[in-house]
Amino acid sequence: MDKIEIAVAGAGIGGLVAGLALLKRGYDVHVFEQASGFSRQGAGIQLGANVLKVMRHLGLEEQVEAMGFKPDAWISYNGPDAALLADIPLNRRREEYGAAYVTIHRGDFHRLLVDAFPADRLHFGRRVAGLSQDSTGVTVSFAQGGPIQAGLLIGADGVNSAVREAILGPEKPLYTGYVGHRAIFPAAKFRESGFEFLGNEKWWTQDRHFVVYFLDDAGEEMYFVTGAPEATWEHDASFVDCSKEELQAAFADYHPKVQAMIDAADTITKWPLLTRPPLDLWSEGRVVLLGDACHPMKPHMAQGAAMAIEDAAMLDRCLAEVGGIAAFDSGFRLYEANRRGRASQVQATSNANTWLRTQEEPAWVYGYDVFSVPLVELAA
Repeated sequence: MDKIEIAVAGAGIGGLVAGLALLKRGYDVHVFEQASGFSRQGAGIQLGANVLKVMRHLGLEEQVEAMGFKPDAWISYNGPDAALLADIPLNRRREEYGAAYVTIHRGDFHRLLVDAFPADRLHFGRRVAGLSQDSTGVTVSFAQGGPIQAGLLIGADGVNSAVREAILGPEKPLYTGYVGHRAIFPAAKFRESGFEFLGNEKWWTQDRHFVVYFLDDAGEEMYFVTGAPEATWEHDASFVDCSKEELQAAFADYHPKVQAMIDAADTITKWPLLTRPPLDLWSEGRVVLLGDACHPMKPHMAQGAAMAIEDAAMLDRCLAEVGGIAAFDSGFRLYEANRRGRASQVQATSNANTWLRTQEEPAWVYGYDVFSVPLVELAA
C-alpha cells in the first residue's frame, strides 16, 4: 500500500490550492480526483483581491491577472428599468484592497492550477469509496485503483463530498428552490444590439437576478449566470440544457439589454443551487474538510471558490503555526477557529442574496488577507 504524508480528495480549486500550498512547505502531497480528466467547461469565476493574495503566495498572481478581465466596479441595476442601485469600486480601490479583482473563465483558472501541480502527484479516476483511520494514519479506498495510506486526509471534494459522508454519515445537500442559468457567448454578438457593456453587472428584481461579466483580458468573451426560482429539481443530472425561450420567459420583465445578452447566447445550461446547514464538525481525527465539502453556499457573492481558497491557505498557515503536521490535532482546531466565523458569515450573506445590491462597504471581503489577519487563539 502506498504511504504518503498528506492526501487531498478532490482536484477542484480548493483541493489544488491546498496541495500547492502544502507542497511549498515541503510535504509529500498527492491529490486524488474522481473525474477521468478536465475540460474547459462553460462557466466563469470572479476572483477578488482576497483570492489574488493567495495566488501571489503561490507565485501565480501575474498569470491570473494576465488571463482575466479587471473590472473597475460592480454595477447593480434594477432589472426592468436599469435604474442604478449601486456602483461598488473594485479595481478602482486596488491599492486599498491589496490586489486586483479579476473575472476569468473558470476552466482557464483551473487549468493554471492543474499545470502548476506536479503531474505525478495528481491522480485522476480515483473516487473515494471509504476510509478508516487509527493512530498511525488514514487508509483511503477508491472505487477504482488500490487503497493508499496517508498521515492526513483533506476532504476538498465538493458539495457531494464522499469524505464528509464517511466521517459524518450520509446526508443529501439541500435544494434551495433556485436554479442558475449559465452561458458563454461572444461579446461581438452582444454588441450588435447596440448596448454598451463595461465589465461587471448584476440586474435585480425581488426574487431573481442576472449577473454578467467578461472572461478574458481583451473583453472578447462574456458570461452570464442567473438565480431564479424553480420549485423542484426533477433531474438526475447535475445540470440540464435550457432553451433560450425558457430563459427569456423567466426574465421577461427585464430590460432590453438583458434580453440582448440572452439572445446572444447559443447554448444555455441550468443548474440546481444547493446548500447545507453549517457543520458542527470540521475535522475528525486525521481528516479535515474545506470549501464546499464543509460550507457550501448559493453563489450570490461570487465567493464560494474564494472561501475554499482561503480555507486552504489558512489550513496551511495553521499547520505551520503549530509546528507541522505532527501536531495536526492542534492545527485542525486552530484552522476551524480561524475559519468558522468568516466562512459562516459569507455563507449566510451569500444565501441571503443581498450582497452589493445597494451601496455598501465590501472591504471586509476583498480587503481580507489570510496571511496577515491576526489568528484567533485556541481556548485554554
